[in-house]
Amino acid sequence: MAQSVFFDASVLVAASKSPSGGSAVSLELCQGRRFRMVVTERVLLEARTNIEEKFGDEELVRFYRRLADAKPRVIGPPSRESVAVCDHVTAPKDVHVLAAAVECKAAYLLTLDRKHLLTPKVLRVGFPFRTMTPGEFLQAAVAERSEE
Repeated sequence: MAQSVFFDASVLVAASKSPSGGSAVSLELCQGRRFRMVVTERVLLEARTNIEEKFGDEELVRFYRRLADAKPRVIGPPSRESVAVCDHVTAPKDVHVLAAAVECKAAYLLTLDRKHLLTPKVLRVGFPFRTMTPGEFLQAAVAERSEE
C-alpha cells in the first residue's frame, strides 16, 4: 500500500514554477506505487491563488497538468479535534495543514514553509509523520529504497 504524502501549497507553487526542481520531482514520485499525494481543497485553492498572483498562465497550466498526472487524494477539511491538537504548534493560518496531515495518516508532510512548518517547535511535537522539504523527501525515498 502506498504511503500518504501530504503536500503544502508552497510545494505545489514551487513545482509549477520549476518543472525540474525537487518539488516537481516529488510530485512525480507520488504517481507511483510507493507514495500517494494527498491534499485538501484549501491547499489547492491556496496554491492556485498564489500561482495566479505571482506567475503567469504557463505556470498555472503546469499546476493543473501536474495535478492531473498525480491524481491526488483530496480530503475534506480537518476535524475540530485535529485542529485543536495542532493549534498551539504553529501560526493559525497553517494549523489546517498539520491537522489534515494527521487526519489522512500521512507518512510525510512536504513543505517549503520554514517560518511556520519547518520549525523546531513543529518538529519536536512528535507528529506521526515526518515534516520535511521536497529535497529531504527525495533523499529519504532513495535511502528507504536502498534498504529494501
